[in-house]
Amino acid sequence: MKYVVGIDLGSTTTKAVVLGEVGQVLGRGITNSRSNYTVACAVALGEALTNARFGLIAAELERQGAGGAAQGGAAQAGVLTELERLFRKRQYQDQLGVLAEVTHAQMAREADGAASPFGRALDLILTRMVAETAELYAAGANRKSDFFRDLAGSRYIAHAEATSRSESLSFDRLVGLFDRAILEVENRPSGTDSFQTTITAALAEMPQVSAELRRAVEQAAREELARARSIGTGYGRQTLPFPKDQIRSEILCHGLGAHAMFPGTRTVLDIGGQDTKAIQVDAEGIVTSFQMNDRCAAGCGRYLGYIADEMNLGLHELGPLACESSRPVRINSTCTVFAGAELRERLSLGERREDILSGLHRAIILRAMSLLARSGGIDDEFTFTGGVAKNPAAVGALKELVTENYGALTMNISPDSIYTGALGAALFAHREMERTNAGEDLP
Repeated sequence: MKYVVGIDLGSTTTKAVVLGEVGQVLGRGITNSRSNYTVACAVALGEALTNARFGLIAAELERQGAGGAAQGGAAQAGVLTELERLFRKRQYQDQLGVLAEVTHAQMAREADGAASPFGRALDLILTRMVAETAELYAAGANRKSDFFRDLAGSRYIAHAEATSRSESLSFDRLVGLFDRAILEVENRPSGTDSFQTTITAALAEMPQVSAELRRAVEQAAREELARARSIGTGYGRQTLPFPKDQIRSEILCHGLGAHAMFPGTRTVLDIGGQDTKAIQVDAEGIVTSFQMNDRCAAGCGRYLGYIADEMNLGLHELGPLACESSRPVRINSTCTVFAGAELRERLSLGERREDILSGLHRAIILRAMSLLARSGGIDDEFTFTGGVAKNPAAVGALKELVTENYGALTMNISPDSIYTGALGAALFAHREMERTNAGEDLP
């Protein structure tokens, strides 16, 4: 099966969208952006292809009639959810194995060696992390993150803190072992047979496996996926390991991607990790004008990440907490440099965290509204994309300000909004594949 891929290398996450030969979405993948951009792209693509193979499993079960009736379809969805849960658990366990290998190699190079109290403490931490994997990936479990760096990092720190106290060892040195190891762990590319190996292990953990499911998994694992074309975009597009003719502007990709998700789109607002883009498109998804704050991260996802760190919260906790506000605080600056100082000052004055966060979200959206006005205003339909589109406080503030300034408009937010740029890039790749198939010369 031939496919094309769009890669969106953002400042915090790298996204991939895979399209089939007729332009249908086969899979989506996301990972942390990291120092090795080649590996980040490979991991995001690997996740998208894994997602595509799970789609092939579902399609094959449907073809076999295993999920034809409503009740059967629900059962099929439950089986696939269980299979993917076990698949992700096995992936996490494999990455813990790599983490153990790398940290043990580090300890072997230390002056006091792996047999030292620190070496024994490291073994204890890693053993506890392996032991809790089943709980972390239990059905219905609420994990802090599905990115290995974030999830393993939070668990390692928790265990290191407890171990440093019980063994009277330096907490900083224990954490330093993880900090030095994580880059190597993340930047190790997956093996080409990783899906086959991991899905087989996941199947083995299921108490009952029907013949239909086993056939569907085997067929999906065997399916040859051949890449026909790649297009890259995003904040870090100039560093992508792609030829220049395979790079597209993130403005063009976000405009086309938003149009593909919602064909009625005329105005797009994208708030990503490092920049905010206000884009106007025509009926074909072609960009007619835009504005972008590319000078600093003020009012973007990275700013929210800084606030989360200052308040010792997870990034995903900010929006729901801000929605509990009863009296939003007026925030004077959304500059990342001064955010910590103003935040601490507000807290020292007795302001509630919820009210401060609500004010922060409103300040961010006010900056976005200014960009939208300079790009040409907001026309119906209006589409909000980017990682911040998943933040309920940001969405609420945006809806309120748009209604105040432009009246009642259709506002679109896709559950897959973070993939908008990658989708646009994939659509450009698909167009080029079609032109190549038709014998046309590419520019």
